[in-house]
Amino acid sequence: MEKVLVTGATGFIGLHCIHQLIEKGYSVHGTLRSKSREEEVRSSLNKANLSDANLTLYECDLLSDDGWERAIEGCDYILHVASPFIAGLPDHEDELIKPALAGTQRILKLSAQSSQVKKVVITSSFAAVGDTFDGKIVFNESDWSDPNNPKISAYNKSKTLAEKSAWEFMEANPSFKLTVINPVAVIGPMLSDDLGTSNLFVKKMLDGSTPGNPGLHIGFVDVRDVARAHIESIKNEKSDNKRIILSKDELWVSELSEILRELGYKAPTRNIPKWLISILSIFDKEIGGLKPMIGKERNIESSVFPEVFDWQLISVKDSARVTAEQLKSMNQI
Repeated sequence: MEKVLVTGATGFIGLHCIHQLIEKGYSVHGTLRSKSREEEVRSSLNKANLSDANLTLYECDLLSDDGWERAIEGCDYILHVASPFIAGLPDHEDELIKPALAGTQRILKLSAQSSQVKKVVITSSFAAVGDTFDGKIVFNESDWSDPNNPKISAYNKSKTLAEKSAWEFMEANPSFKLTVINPVAVIGPMLSDDLGTSNLFVKKMLDGSTPGNPGLHIGFVDVRDVARAHIESIKNEKSDNKRIILSKDELWVSELSEILRELGYKAPTRNIPKWLISILSIFDKEIGGLKPMIGKERNIESSVFPEVFDWQLISVKDSARVTAEQLKSMNQI
């Protein structure tokens, strides 16, 4: 039985990866920042009628060496999903950059030292692609965010620097294959109480805490597709040494609100002007984190996904439906 390490086991994407791997018959190692959350992972499998017999969980921190050698021991593949994220703006960018870099570099170093690891799949983000600050509105995998531009957000900078460090490492250590997945905003069904950052955004649109539609243009993709792309990349040679953007559609938030209303939910009908966003951002770090994206159109034209995979991404409407239905069942809206 082949073994896969999934970092960030309790995360929105990581937990979906674990479920799909177990379904496919893999043995799984998973990492947690705290063993106190182990039951959360095992309970999610049991609720889905999946056995946790082939799951072993380890306590590991992205900023510490402790536990990582044990976690990676015996693994044939690694899905490095764990990465720090906070809503809004951190007090200092290093809160995001240091763990993102350290975690990525440690995983790659240990993989190179292992005689067993065949491939590493890293979860990056469109955040490492779309902040070019050169007027672009159409992007593909050849584009890179500019980490040296003072306008870049701490999160986007952390994802860019971490991914760049991975490709630089591979140039000097080509002992295994690498695939990097660059999803846009990830929505869809939750496997635990962890809503996921983008689902939290949908929740705020539906529970009245967001009074209108900010002028954001965002790509959306379903979490089930993101996990599937990670897992299918493991043995898919077409994905070797590639970045793969995952986006079903790019929409203005007002268009997502329209979809939610069509599904029978109460979503904002009016748009929030940019000047009001600027004022609100002074008092709200979360809004401050969105401010640089207001009014910027970002479209994706990529041939990589259809060249690598032979399946269609789930529609945004279907993802939104499942998300809203589950939020309602959880009494979140």
